[in-house]
Amino acid sequence: MSAALAPPLLEPHSTPGADGDQEAQEARRQALRLRLIGHQAHDRLWGWLGPLIVTLIGGFVRFWHLDRPHKLVFDETYYVKQAASLLKVGYELVTLQLKNPSTDDRFAAGNPNVFGTTADFVVHPPVGKWMISIGELLFGTTNPWGWRFSSALCGTLAILMIARIGRRLFGSTLIGCTAGLLLAVDGQAVVHSRTGLLDGFVMFWALAAFGCIVNDRFAARDRLARRIAEGAPVEKFGPGLGVRWWRVAAGLCLGLTCGVKWSGIWFVPAFGLMTVLWDVGARRTVGTRGWLGVGLLRDGLSAFVQIIPITLAAYLAGWTGWFLSSGGYQRQWATQHPSSSWVPDALRSLWAYHEAMYRFHITLETPHAYQSNPWSWLVLGRPTAFWYQGKAEGVRGCGTSDCARAIVALGNPVIWWGGTMAIFVLVAAWLFMRDWRAGAILAGLAAGYLPWFNYQQRTIFSFYAVAFVPFVVLALTYVLALGLGPPDASPSRRLVGAGAAGLVVVFAVACFAWFYPVWTAEVISRLGWSDRMWLRSWI
Repeated sequence: MSAALAPPLLEPHSTPGADGDQEAQEARRQALRLRLIGHQAHDRLWGWLGPLIVTLIGGFVRFWHLDRPHKLVFDETYYVKQAASLLKVGYELVTLQLKNPSTDDRFAAGNPNVFGTTADFVVHPPVGKWMISIGELLFGTTNPWGWRFSSALCGTLAILMIARIGRRLFGSTLIGCTAGLLLAVDGQAVVHSRTGLLDGFVMFWALAAFGCIVNDRFAARDRLARRIAEGAPVEKFGPGLGVRWWRVAAGLCLGLTCGVKWSGIWFVPAFGLMTVLWDVGARRTVGTRGWLGVGLLRDGLSAFVQIIPITLAAYLAGWTGWFLSSGGYQRQWATQHPSSSWVPDALRSLWAYHEAMYRFHITLETPHAYQSNPWSWLVLGRPTAFWYQGKAEGVRGCGTSDCARAIVALGNPVIWWGGTMAIFVLVAAWLFMRDWRAGAILAGLAAGYLPWFNYQQRTIFSFYAVAFVPFVVLALTYVLALGLGPPDASPSRRLVGAGAAGLVVVFAVACFAWFYPVWTAEVISRLGWSDRMWLRSWI
């Protein structure tokens, strides 16, 4: 039974803990906590060791030959050089259009002097490019290790995060590690972890925000159980929960998500509404009178205050280099357009810049060979080819007459096709069983995916889906956990469930091994490349 639908734990006007009996008080708290939180994993050693082992495996995959290819791949041509420009002057400079050799070839060959002197009009906020610049600062601006290091690091840490989040959600270290392993072997996650693009950072910060919100749910309910057990009244408004630092951390992560790409903004209302509804359910469970109004007003206002200002501050902090400059794009707009407004000139100029960025985003309709409709994303209808090199382009080393190297942002078919079917199970579990875990996963999936249907007319790509890869993974993991059964299920049920879940994981790992060459630019025969293009729409 869902906690949100459970009957009150306490009779009105009861005052638990008033007799001063510490043992009874603790027993009361544990009973409340069990009803509010449910079963949790207690194997602390393996709770960290298991996820760390899976993370090391995934990290090896991401960092191995990270400098392959020694070229700027797909949109690296924009973001890598813009990151170098941020290190140079604090904002993005126009890139010179050079030939023989090209600007990209000069840059990849070790020449960072490819910039003009004027500011460039760029259409994404700076946070993701600042993150790329950290690797460039450590390993060199024109070193592929430098411009891909941050992507690989965040892609690796995402495995640890999802394993720990899965452990929290499902109360099982085994299930959490399964989620981590599935993310480790997904193609979208691998490709974005090995290229200096922005969308992998959207995924990283959105997943971090989700983890913070989930942790806040458990911490807040534990605090609620403790305060009621200590004698706090539950009728009327119920006990206050004070500052919730996991919510504050979520606000920070959400601000950084938006600071990478504006598409991250949809996670803010999705996760904000989710955390408030969880509080409403907790108030109802403990017997607060008028729990709906109390939850929406008291906890809703608290959530807003503890999340939104931090989100806004984190977003604006990403523009620090632009604020500190005098030559950033439209930095002097307010000076050229005087106003008696009380808004500072810097913010007026930034607002004008944002208006220009928004106009670009809603009017982008330039045809592209790999653009795709979001209807096809979940079923891998049209993956994006980031890079391809055939015999004619000079590929060598496979020992056959015709070779190929490719980087295709293609999800692991077992994970994506299985995750797509799992979504229907989650919808049913949320609607009919009121399972909060299913609702939480669906919220993350909806925030990362559904808004793109509003922009079907513009040029968009399936690789944007990396932002919600963790929630596809969690959806599939949810169904595997259902098959495994609860801890008290019969041994035969657990055995059959474990066998079925294990088979899915084995197939996912086998798919990973098969597609790995076209995710990482390995030299293979052209026939080998063709064998991996299962659908005509993948070519």
